Amino acid sequence: MKLLVTGKTGQLGHDICKELEARGHEVIGMGSADMDITDADAVRKVLYANRPEIVIHCAAYTAVDNAEDEVETCRRVNVDGTENIARICRELDAVMLYLSTDYVFSGTDERPWKPEDEAEPLGVYGLTKYEGELAVKKYLKKYFIVRVSWIYGINGKNFVKTMLRLGEERGAVSVVNDQIGSPTYTRDLAVLLADMAESKKYGTYHASNEGVCSWYEFACQIFREAGMDYVTVTPVDSASFPAKAKRPSNSRMDKGKLTANGFSLLPTWQDALHRFMKEL
Repeated sequence: MKLLVTGKTGQLGHDICKELEARGHEVIGMGSADMDITDADAVRKVLYANRPEIVIHCAAYTAVDNAEDEVETCRRVNVDGTENIARICRELDAVMLYLSTDYVFSGTDERPWKPEDEAEPLGVYGLTKYEGELAVKKYLKKYFIVRVSWIYGINGKNFVKTMLRLGEERGAVSVVNDQIGSPTYTRDLAVLLADMAESKKYGTYHASNEGVCSWYEFACQIFREAGMDYVTVTPVDSASFPAKAKRPSNSRMDKGKLTANGFSLLPTWQDALHRFMKEL
């Protein structure tokens, strides 16, 4: 199978390319230098030249706080860029797999969010990712929309690496304990996305490693795994870290649709973190 992956230099793009290549697929990885997704003509030229059967769209504007000021830049990438790809996928009769986010939800409910729940983003980033979902649905019938949360991987910056750095530098960190969700290891997620790409079970899904924790609990586990018990971790509420963009307090997602369609659930977040630390 021939697949084109955007965002090849990002955490997830890097791992999905490796997973697909390991399965023997022909993979065309695209970074921003290879294809400017905000340029409709450039997208058309690249996709027509390569004619992939599936496009896995990992590229995105993800600077959540900066998005509140850089609204147009964020929208060009997350909405216009996604629409440019979806439009050409329709012309080529290609499947599109679009990575979305838990930020499309308000986070105010106490239950896990279901794929069919109404989106209510709190900020520009979440709103533009949701508008990207709408663009995919507007142009395509053969698509996957996969909402993910709290991702980390070997390639790029993430919460795990930040905690390890701050722990070494300061010996103490303060971490919010009133936002809960599921950390997701990109290597595990890549396996699921490859399984999806090899299927025809289209639709909107939620995906993350199993289990739920707060950022504080996640940080404590990171230092335990790293053998850095000397680091003091203090739980604080979100008000202690004022940010431009409001975060969902509850990012738990219902993943029942995965098992209903024959996909395997990801391992627990604790197991995933253990393996990531060994890789790191």
